[in-house]
Amino acid sequence: MMKSLTNHDVFCQSVPVFFLELIFQKINATMKPSNNIWIRRQQCPCGDWKCYIRYEGDDHTASGSQLVKMETYSSQSSYAPSFTPYVGQIYKTDTDAFQHYSNFARKTGFSIRKARSTESHNLGVYRRDYVCYRSGFNQPRKKANVEHPRERKSVRCGCDAKMYLTKEIVDGVAQWYVSQFSNIHNHELLEDDQVRLLPAYRKIQEADQERILLLSKAGFPVNRIVKVLELEKGVQPGQLPFIEKDVRNFVRTCKKTIQENDTLLTEKRENDTLEFLEACKAMAEKDFEFVYDYSTDENGKVENIAWSYGQSVCAYTMFGDVVFFDTAYHSITYGLLLGTWFGMDNHGKPILLGCVLLQDETSRSFAWAFQSFHRFMRGRQPQTIVTDMDTAIIHAVANELPNTKHVICLWHIISKLSSWFTVPLGLHYGDFRSEFEATCFLERIEEFEHQWNHLVTQYELGSDKHMVLLYTYREYWPFCYINNYFLARMVTKEFLKSMSTFLKKILSSQSCLQGFFEEIATAVSIDYQKNDDIQYTYIKTCMPVEEHARSILTPYAFSVLQNELVLSMQYEITDMPDGSYHLRHYKGLDKALVIRAEPIQCSCKAFDYSGILCRHCLRILVLKNCFQLPETYFLPRWRSDSNFYSVDNQNQQTGTDERVQAFHTLSTSLLSESIMTRERFNYVRRELSGLLENVRNMPAIIEAAVLGSLAG
Repeated sequence: MMKSLTNHDVFCQSVPVFFLELIFQKINATMKPSNNIWIRRQQCPCGDWKCYIRYEGDDHTASGSQLVKMETYSSQSSYAPSFTPYVGQIYKTDTDAFQHYSNFARKTGFSIRKARSTESHNLGVYRRDYVCYRSGFNQPRKKANVEHPRERKSVRCGCDAKMYLTKEIVDGVAQWYVSQFSNIHNHELLEDDQVRLLPAYRKIQEADQERILLLSKAGFPVNRIVKVLELEKGVQPGQLPFIEKDVRNFVRTCKKTIQENDTLLTEKRENDTLEFLEACKAMAEKDFEFVYDYSTDENGKVENIAWSYGQSVCAYTMFGDVVFFDTAYHSITYGLLLGTWFGMDNHGKPILLGCVLLQDETSRSFAWAFQSFHRFMRGRQPQTIVTDMDTAIIHAVANELPNTKHVICLWHIISKLSSWFTVPLGLHYGDFRSEFEATCFLERIEEFEHQWNHLVTQYELGSDKHMVLLYTYREYWPFCYINNYFLARMVTKEFLKSMSTFLKKILSSQSCLQGFFEEIATAVSIDYQKNDDIQYTYIKTCMPVEEHARSILTPYAFSVLQNELVLSMQYEITDMPDGSYHLRHYKGLDKALVIRAEPIQCSCKAFDYSGILCRHCLRILVLKNCFQLPETYFLPRWRSDSNFYSVDNQNQQTGTDERVQAFHTLSTSLLSESIMTRERFNYVRRELSGLLENVRNMPAIIEAAVLGSLAG
């Protein structure tokens, strides 16, 4: 049993995770109205639908006995559970009173239920009666017309423990006070390990509901599901915050709900997708810079939709050197995968470049997405694209963006480690993770290969499919393989966090595709993305080179360089006969780093992948009495005068000329029409290529009248 769980092979059949989450959404719809259609994508990059991913840092990723303790006793009430209610006690709401009394009952050894409530025309409900769960007596039921009716023994024994509430209006504000209270029971009170099994306290948390659905769909019987959960959480048998009966009832409810809602959900998805497409068409009519495209399946139904905005295309011309394609979210209502293209501006903030909704996660769908993005950005490919680890995405990038370097985000991989290796490694997981991260940042390929083999051997992971997958795609993620790719600091934890925050603001409360589209349109507006909160940066070292850098770089880029400059003072330098330098940290934290001068190059290659000089190069430049950094070390994307807002304003000013504006409108319309189909696009590209050649062959003589009108 333990071994099968370790290898994630406990499932009986392959099940798409998005389908199970769709089931979960349907169940939630019957319990409470949903206000969010987006959740984290939990498909494992190994390609096995049976493998279930939990990302570190998610709100519901806690596990083990700590999670069980939190689940067995949780409340939003601000009242201490040990505080005994008393006659005359005042509550702001009846909900607060119920939560307090429930907490008190949980600690004392019983549970409560709502009894009578009294209502009037003026006050509404003005009395609430809460009683012990064993209060009163069961009324005899009419026996069913069967040969052997089932008789259930009632737990009610006439217990008189109660708390009665009455509402009063004081200074125009409603409040509730305890009019009667009794804590006298005619039955034995339960110990903590018994009271937790009362129905009032047995709750299946959302994270456990998803896991139960996954195992149930895979063919697990209820008793095996309970055992698996106990094993995964590391608790003793019978110590879960729910019992086998609760799991059985939950699974039964799921199956019934799915049968009732499948048809309605399919119809809703089709209608809302068409409405979304109509919204794109309406946006294109109002904003000629807005671009979109869609594909249809063999039945003529909308399959995939991609779109981008004029501000995004303009920003791409300045900051499109590195693009992050994020596929972290999908819709649990519509079954659509959300893909977003992000760039980073010169202030280190994410820029939304485009979005796509995909019906599936195949190489074909991702290829269509990259084709659409390539057209939106006027045929310009990024230098580097960063994605999650996904076989379909890797193949699509290789086919559609052959001149773009592909990087798999290392922090996405690290966030999955606990899901992959916590069970097989147990107590050794912490040591493994530390060694794994150190291996990822090794600078030489030979060192990486040696340390990787050591990890596999030491922790006996030679047959683990995730380790095999990581090694198969090693050319995309370890530092030693990608340290010569330009990444513009887009794979730092800070940028990933800001990108995640950007998405959560848009996705956190969207209950329909229409609302999501409107929120996206607001988010990409220029006013939304202006950098009004940029703080002034102060000098720390008083070096002339620092003052010079501050006058050229944005505060974000300067703060990075400034930190490197401060740390550069911690290195000793050794001149080498060949004209290079060896640097070593005074505490021995860094190995000897080789730096060659003119142009200065460091073995850490920080400038190659970030565009900002490292501490090692700065140490040499300061030593050589360099008071100002050469212009070659100030990339345009990090300069304070590089701003796509100014570019956009210049375009608008140029467009005041009547002929230029007319030509711009015509070309934009041509672009919008030509990208509708592949046939149109190929035709327009062929004709425009010939037209451009003819124009180039015409005499390049600028008439005085034309020159004068343009100057005016």
